[in-house]
Amino acid sequence: MIFLGVLLVLLAGAAVVLVLTEESARYILFGYTFEPGHLETFLSGAAVAAVLLAGFWLIGSGSRRIARQRRRLRSAKAEASSRVARLEDEKRDLERRLKHDGAPGDRLVSRGSEDAR
Repeated sequence: MIFLGVLLVLLAGAAVVLVLTEESARYILFGYTFEPGHLETFLSGAAVAAVLLAGFWLIGSGSRRIARQRRRLRSAKAEASSRVARLEDEKRDLERRLKHDGAPGDRLVSRGSEDAR
């Protein structure tokens, strides 16, 4: 959307430059000669202004959409990192309990060896 908005703004700017650089009210575009009257000049100016405003609106709405996506992505990253930190804390706690209670693997081996006897 931003690209289309910039394209419309550039198109309107080119139309303004075309009007400002011409010395007379005669315009030659693509091999055709135009001599607009007062009403046609006003309406074409209004159309150029509408295209310019549409371009600015597209740029603004595209920028807001990208900002919204970035905010969501940032909050998702923060949530994921807090989840990882919580899991790491839980892992450290379980490792401490395991060291404190003794290794359960030793008990399983000893039970297995007692059952074999």
